[in-house]
Amino acid sequence: MQGVLNVASIVDRWFIALLQETQPSGGGILNALGNAGQWFIGLFQAGAKVFTSYMTDIVPLLIVLLTAVYALTNLIGEERVHRAARFAARTIFTRYTLLPLLAVFFLTNPMCYTFGVFLEEKYKPAFYDSAVSFVHPILGLFPHANPAELFVYLGVAKGLQDQNLPLGPIAVRYFIVGLIVIFVRGLFTQYITFFLARRQNIEL
Repeated sequence: MQGVLNVASIVDRWFIALLQETQPSGGGILNALGNAGQWFIGLFQAGAKVFTSYMTDIVPLLIVLLTAVYALTNLIGEERVHRAARFAARTIFTRYTLLPLLAVFFLTNPMCYTFGVFLEEKYKPAFYDSAVSFVHPILGLFPHANPAELFVYLGVAKGLQDQNLPLGPIAVRYFIVGLIVIFVRGLFTQYITFFLARRQNIEL
């Protein structure tokens, strides 16, 4: 009997603790659970707001840009674009700067890597390294090139917008630095490719 009374006393104290969330102090287990639930649903509400802003801002911009680029490609002509790609593949400088730029701008990610068809086999690994490294730096000026990963640039842009800073200068700097980086990466990857080929007696 004494054990039953002890259990009843414990249950009473537990219910009293649960009811304490009605007090002005805001304590109690139910209040804590309520705050946790509000915080949890707040995450999804914030995500919904971001999604809504994308649907009214970023998505229409991407659609217009993609349409404009495809129209430009049709106006220029596919053969002329390929001719420019073949020209860009000739020298070591344009091979790892102009060629990736043309590929990412006109074909977007991931189709841009198909421009490697204009290169000899020994240059293809370096071209891929350059092209794959440029799908982010181009987003500031041409977000249509890689819309699936646009959130990377938007994360940086949001911080600047919160500080009331313009996005134009950072987009241009991001683009220029990207060209420098992909050129350096192309050179290093080409050197590594040649070194490994010689070391393993592979003729490329």
